[in-house]
Amino acid sequence: MDQTNVDDVDDRMGPADVKRPVSDALGTTDMVLNYYELAPGESLGFGYHRHSDQEEVFYIAQGTVTFETEEGDVTATEGECVRFEPGEWQLGTNEGEERVVALAMGAPEEMGDTEMLRECTDCGGRTEQELELTDDRDAILTLCVECGAETGRFE
Repeated sequence: MDQTNVDDVDDRMGPADVKRPVSDALGTTDMVLNYYELAPGESLGFGYHRHSDQEEVFYIAQGTVTFETEEGDVTATEGECVRFEPGEWQLGTNEGEERVVALAMGAPEEMGDTEMLRECTDCGGRTEQELELTDDRDAILTLCVECGAETGRFE
């Protein structure tokens, strides 16, 4: 058995005010568990994305998350869970004024290929993106695959 306190897990850089990889602290081998806190306007991912091999379940402990999906927006509030099967496009965002606290669970641990789309003003629409760590390792960048433009910076 392994046990940890979420407050003892170090934050990771990203689009959320707080992202703590709880599964790393617990040493899980078959699933991923992340703890999130989102300030208004923040998201659970770097962009609209899908994982080829990983199923994801989100539990909303506090606040409201709006998930963009292929079928339209879906709102999840405190106490609700949302499941995405492998290959389903999604992005959860805090569009409200209240802080969000959520857990994200994914299985298997290896997510396979991840495709991500973000708005690229240089290309004039949503384009495929890749992630890159800055040279001084203080931020993660999202870059347009088509033109190389920086579309986001996450510290």
